[in-house]
Amino acid sequence: MARAFRQQIDEGILDQAAALFARRGFAKTSVQEVADAVGLSKAGLLHHFPSKDALREAVLAHADTLGQRILDHVQDLPLGPARDRRAVEVLVDVALAHPGIVALMLAPATQLGADAGDVGSPRSASALQAFGVDPDTTDPQRLVRVVGALAALAVLTLAAHQADQTTAWRQHIVATCFDALGHRRPGASSSDSDQVEA
Repeated sequence: MARAFRQQIDEGILDQAAALFARRGFAKTSVQEVADAVGLSKAGLLHHFPSKDALREAVLAHADTLGQRILDHVQDLPLGPARDRRAVEVLVDVALAHPGIVALMLAPATQLGADAGDVGSPRSASALQAFGVDPDTTDPQRLVRVVGALAALAVLTLAAHQADQTTAWRQHIVATCFDALGHRRPGASSSDSDQVEA
């Protein structure tokens, strides 16, 4: 029981640290800022993670694990609407459970070519991989749709957390992201999904 409680606390610390790293970058985030975000003293935080580098490594390892979990759920599906829907559903569920880690994972996808908080990870591209996207070779329209869906996912899951509406908003977030990918939802009328191009 104590071990499960400790793991829950550690995951909360990792999620808060990841959110700060995604927003400010590793170099610009202090141990004190992470401690303040999780309601611990600096010494209390260092009891869980003995250094800022150890915290960074733990955040990246957790992001890698979640990224692999996302890929495991979609890798056997062929590219297309069914895979896109499954990828959106899995990403939304992971984002609702781990908003900071997902913010860190999505930073490279939503900031293509930019310095994504200087905490890169091999799994940080897993969100794009889940949709079968390679920024260097994918058709620009598909790339824009996927990046748009991921940006919407990041913003909407964060808003759901802030409004304490993670359960109530889940289906709407999934539908919005799926629409952003250019797919018609089952049962959607043509006026719901047809959009005038700018």
